[in-house]
Amino acid sequence: MYQWRKFEFFEDKYGGKSKVPEEVTGEILCCSSGRGKIAVGCDDGVVCLLDRGFKFNSAFPAHSSSVLFLQHLKKIGNLNHRNFVNDADKCVVNLHSISWTKQQRSFLLTVGQDEQVSPQASAMCLKVFDLDKTQVEGSSSSTAVPDCIQILRIFTNQFPEGKITSFLVLEEAPPILVIAIGLDNGSIYCIKGDIARERITRFTLRVENASAGHAAVTGLGFRNDGPSLQLFAVTPSSISLFNLQYQPAKRQTLDEIGCLSKSVAMSDRLELIIGRPEAVYFYEDDGRGPCWAFEGEKKFLGWFRGYLLCVISDQRSGKNTFNIYDLKNRLIAHSVTVNEVSFMVCEWGNIILIMADRSVLCVGEKDMESKLDVLFKKNLYSVAINLVQSQQADAAATAQVLRKYGDHLYSKQEYDDAMAQYILTIGHLEPSYVIQKFLDAQRIHNLTNYLEKLHEKGVASKDHTTLLLNCYTKLKDVEKLNYFIKNEDGVDHKFDVETVIRVCRAAGYHEHAMYVAKKAGRHELYLKMLLEDLGRYDEALEYISSLELSQAGVTVKEYGKILIEHKPRETIEILLKLCTEEGKGKPSRKTTLTMLPSPVDFITIFIHHPPSLLDFLEKYTDKVKDAHEQVEIHNTLLELYISHDLSFPSMSQYNSNGVSVGLKPSGNGKLPSNDDEKGRIVRREKGLRLLKSAWPSDLENPLYDVDLAIILCEMNEFREGILFLYEKMKLYKEVIASYMVAHDHEGLIACCKRLGDSGKGGDPTLWADVLKYFGELGEDCSREVKEVLTYVERDDILPPIIVIQTLSQNPCLTLSVIKDYIARKLEQESKLIEADRRAVEKYQEDTSVMRKEIEDLRTNARIFQLSKCTACTFTLDLPAVHFMCMHSYHLRCLGDNEKECPECAPEYRSVIEMKRSLEQNSTDQEQFFQKVKNSKDGFSVIADYFGKGIISKTIPDGSPTNTSSS
Repeated sequence: MYQWRKFEFFEDKYGGKSKVPEEVTGEILCCSSGRGKIAVGCDDGVVCLLDRGFKFNSAFPAHSSSVLFLQHLKKIGNLNHRNFVNDADKCVVNLHSISWTKQQRSFLLTVGQDEQVSPQASAMCLKVFDLDKTQVEGSSSSTAVPDCIQILRIFTNQFPEGKITSFLVLEEAPPILVIAIGLDNGSIYCIKGDIARERITRFTLRVENASAGHAAVTGLGFRNDGPSLQLFAVTPSSISLFNLQYQPAKRQTLDEIGCLSKSVAMSDRLELIIGRPEAVYFYEDDGRGPCWAFEGEKKFLGWFRGYLLCVISDQRSGKNTFNIYDLKNRLIAHSVTVNEVSFMVCEWGNIILIMADRSVLCVGEKDMESKLDVLFKKNLYSVAINLVQSQQADAAATAQVLRKYGDHLYSKQEYDDAMAQYILTIGHLEPSYVIQKFLDAQRIHNLTNYLEKLHEKGVASKDHTTLLLNCYTKLKDVEKLNYFIKNEDGVDHKFDVETVIRVCRAAGYHEHAMYVAKKAGRHELYLKMLLEDLGRYDEALEYISSLELSQAGVTVKEYGKILIEHKPRETIEILLKLCTEEGKGKPSRKTTLTMLPSPVDFITIFIHHPPSLLDFLEKYTDKVKDAHEQVEIHNTLLELYISHDLSFPSMSQYNSNGVSVGLKPSGNGKLPSNDDEKGRIVRREKGLRLLKSAWPSDLENPLYDVDLAIILCEMNEFREGILFLYEKMKLYKEVIASYMVAHDHEGLIACCKRLGDSGKGGDPTLWADVLKYFGELGEDCSREVKEVLTYVERDDILPPIIVIQTLSQNPCLTLSVIKDYIARKLEQESKLIEADRRAVEKYQEDTSVMRKEIEDLRTNARIFQLSKCTACTFTLDLPAVHFMCMHSYHLRCLGDNEKECPECAPEYRSVIEMKRSLEQNSTDQEQFFQKVKNSKDGFSVIADYFGKGIISKTIPDGSPTNTSSS
């Protein structure tokens, strides 16, 4: 131990000039510390309290004679007391009950001589003082004395008196106290209990027989390890351990050699420390532990913050040396020669030695920075590292020491050892500080090692990953590159995936880059390398097939153009599997289809390869009949079918900037600018079939965009498609206009036969348009005109005068064309005129008869000769009622207020109702004009309204009135 390095990690706080205050007049017999004060007990029975700097605070008489032992309680508690009498062992004891509350209070336990109450009672007493609660002693005195809250006689009849050699108090669990009192006869008196509840237990522990000699108990130490409470007992000839958990306590002898008084201490790990001339021994509950050998008599032993405190007497020189040992780091933290030491205590974070000459040495530990500066000046970096680690300094402080040690080794060109220190600073030292030192190519191995550790600890950035991979590639260390990237030990990735892929790809390590991309699930990067760097198209297609639907769809959208260009057939097969879920079984519900990728999403990848797109969409529509986006699909198919050269006018011929671009070659390297005529005909046949099949008769709207279809047909001059669409949209006039523009007379007449039949929902007025067309044609079309006139005459579409006026505009037509038509019309009109003449004559005769009857009713009397009642058929008698209609009734057969003939009233009412209805209809103009429009002869409808008297006439005074038939 004498070979250990000596350092000055402690310093004298008061320059060696501190002394015990003069107010302490008696000889100091005992000393204790706690609660920021030092308590000293004197031979005159007075206890003095000293503050920081050994300033006198207060003093009070604790005992009538000397104070032998005292101890400051250090746990939180509050003692409240009440007096009671305990007459155990025939001794009157003034004992106070204690109750504890969570409040910091200062309590002091003392053992000393007091006046004897009786000759049988011992004068040795144990007292408990509450230093925070004082009372004035005497009526005229101003001295404040702490409240004595407990007095206990130590020796009783059951516990014979002996010389007290050691004293120790354990605050087990407030208010439970365990007091151990060691005697010179080898006995230990123990007092344990909850004084607040008046429950105190006394028992005796026996260490040695009095006859054995050297049986005085020189040291005590409690070991409170969980629920187990143990007591170390030291005598000059033995070391024992009592287990107080059992009753009676079990005794275990740990060693057959003990020590003298004041050479006993307890470490913070609950180890018993024994000082003997040859060494310092540590004991645990299972026996002797480590020992530290050095010579000299151990006058005092202590423990302070992990340091072993020893006052050693050198027998040869007669000097006393106070040493502070750092056992963990094997160094002497402080060493100083001292006079004879009486007491050693620790308070205020300092170590305090009270000498026999009443001088005081106060030693305090230096701060960590000061201690490290001492070590750095001596280049003792390893000692500094051990020091900061043993004293549990924060990680940043430890890293700072390691950095300085690394800098020291680096300056000595010990690069490997320096890097070992720098590696330990990872997480606290900026990596750029280390990297800058090792950027030289000759030290690339050290730099690689450091960068590897950065990645292992997960603190590497993208730049660190780039640098490490560049180191591997420069060293051409494929084995380490494999280990770093392929991660064979199963540890998760601790690098930035995109950085690794970028660096490996740039360095030509494509396999490593693809491995990382595949393992990290970066499918787009994996495929990018396969297609753009390696050109392995089959492998890329196989990889896409192994992905999930969503992932495969994303990758195909991104790289589909390349795949279509080189592998069109295989790419289309994959797209069909994606869009139809062919590989996993055909979905049975439409809702499942909506979850699949839509073919519309992939149209852009065919932008330069329309034939492949046509193939893909045709196969898709064959497999899926009720696609969710079939309108968009049909629109695209129509564009492909109808176009002249199988291209996208709006897509393939212009780029995003509006600049015209040529068509790129397809998968076989060839893409003709124009289809052959046969292919175009086949495609247009398919287009016409699609137009018809996608607009079945039961649907109001087709499964494609009608406006777009019309535009496509007109742009590409697809007449069949235009005619179909116009016909489905009931735009019959546009249909015949198309025939007119094409001068297709035969088709025009055939179309009118199909669309102009009113019996089948057609528009007969189409014949009028056709007739007008032929009238304005300016060429000989006698045959077509005759055929048209047949249908005009059949449906009575136009009056003959209009027909003559229309056809007269064509100078190439002769009268012979319409001669037969005019003759038939004249004959027909003559028959109608004759029929009308006869009807007029009949109406005139009927009107004349009615006027005569009315005149007769006005001027001549009526003779009623009916002899029977019309209602009951009995003989008519008075009173009777006769109506002008020649019906007669008994008055009794008529109802009250009956003014109409019951027999003729229904007929009369129906006529009145009909007239009212006609008058109401006269105000409904929409109904009138609709009848005129729908009628072949509108004039007849107007005449009918006039005949029924429901059209207003103007009388001479200019006011309108409604006429009614009489």
